[in-house]
Amino acid sequence: MESSGTTRRQATRQRLYEAAVILIAEQGFSATTVDEIAERAGVAKGTVYYNFKSKTELFEELLRHGVGLLTASLRAAAEESEERGGTRVEALDAMIRAGLAFIDRYPAFTQLYVAELWRTNRAWQSTLLVVRQEAVAVVEDVLREAVRSGELSEEIDIPLTAAALVGMVLVAALDWQAFQPERSIDEVHSALSLLLHGRVSGH
Repeated sequence: MESSGTTRRQATRQRLYEAAVILIAEQGFSATTVDEIAERAGVAKGTVYYNFKSKTELFEELLRHGVGLLTASLRAAAEESEERGGTRVEALDAMIRAGLAFIDRYPAFTQLYVAELWRTNRAWQSTLLVVRQEAVAVVEDVLREAVRSGELSEEIDIPLTAAALVGMVLVAALDWQAFQPERSIDEVHSALSLLLHGRVSGH
């Protein structure tokens, strides 16, 4: 069992992550200071350095933490679908919904993650690529099983298709949040579901 000290430290880290993600999403990494993160989190500046060696390490851990949550929610959605006896394509559909729900819950983190993916000169680029691959790998596994079971064509390029599905969910969800916030998650999910099932062409 975890000691109360460990639990308290995790709660502090969670507060720091939440403060950092909002500030960095608002004003960028360079402009955000450790003082501001501490102030927003309601802790002393020393607490930030007690938990993280530097602002860069805090950000790296934040990316790891956030994408880890996303990966876990995608995996859980696929497993739940399988337990209900669903097809692999239904599991992919469930993962799309789980991705949308994650982004709806953590919009600032998602904006930050998408922005950082395209920057190449960052200290955390390698961490970002590792965590991105972990999330995409969950989708790849289900696609591989769908091909194996004959639900999907053997012609599909699994790494590219997995990346395309993850990208579709990320960009569609950010578009929903920024430009079409009046839509419900059900509407966004059903639009993406049609794309997944290849029914957009009307056949």
